[in-house]
Amino acid sequence: MNSKFLGTGVALVTPFKTDLSVDHEALTNIVNFNIDNGTDYLVICGTTAESVTVTKQEKQDIIKTISKANNGRVPMVLGIGGNNTMQVIEEIKATNLSDMDAILSVSPYYTKPTQEGIYQHFKAIAEASPVPVILYNVPGRTSKNMEPETTLRLANDFENIIGIKEACNNVAQYLKLLKDKPEDFLIISGDDDLALGVVLAGGAGVISVIGQAFPKEFSEMIRLGLEGNAKEAYKLHFKLMDVIGYIFEENNPAGIKAVFEALNLCQDTVRLPLVPASNGLKAKIADFVNQF
Repeated sequence: MNSKFLGTGVALVTPFKTDLSVDHEALTNIVNFNIDNGTDYLVICGTTAESVTVTKQEKQDIIKTISKANNGRVPMVLGIGGNNTMQVIEEIKATNLSDMDAILSVSPYYTKPTQEGIYQHFKAIAEASPVPVILYNVPGRTSKNMEPETTLRLANDFENIIGIKEACNNVAQYLKLLKDKPEDFLIISGDDDLALGVVLAGGAGVISVIGQAFPKEFSEMIRLGLEGNAKEAYKLHFKLMDVIGYIFEENNPAGIKAVFEALNLCQDTVRLPLVPASNGLKAKIADFVNQF
């Protein structure tokens, strides 16, 4: 079951037109561009998709567009998370998950629960979800780290919690998880800059932001890493290193949308409170894309 999520998953953006409506044509093109170039699975309506600014109806329409474009070619993971446990469970129960291979659920943000609170939150989600659950730890955004002990406790206690997208940006934390995890539990990097190192240390792959703009090179880098071919993999890592820095320089997903604009795949429109990348950053990104 878990081999579905080996390699490169991408946290898809939600392209918007200048009038701020969802650009379904651009979304279809991005999905095809990724599948045609080696992306292993798609993550829908994660934080990179600006999901907090998308209405319920829009979310359903986005899922429909991606499902149709994918047409069963690669596994799909749906982002369903939040800091109101009951509401997350209601959404899980109200969503048709028949096309989904797993859900990705972010650790509660803003409320800063204790480790026990985080455990109970995910326990409730695991018990409610009809599909496998991938945890998502991103302390830079939630303001609370899910400690390795909590992750490992959940991994051991619930069969349908199959992995974690770990975005702690802390190598020691990754290594602790890799050292102590149950054998088939997936440690998936959520940090584009650390993904190759994590894979070489035994990680399952990545859920990437930059991967959706350079799917061929990025997925090949991760593939080489999974094969233990560090030398060739790092050649690709160094090629992409600058742009990985650029896209997170101001905010995500304004950075990755600026890359897509330079690639003519979608406009760089984002919804407030996000604003597009500054002209200076856009120039750097366009320059990188042109030279790449």
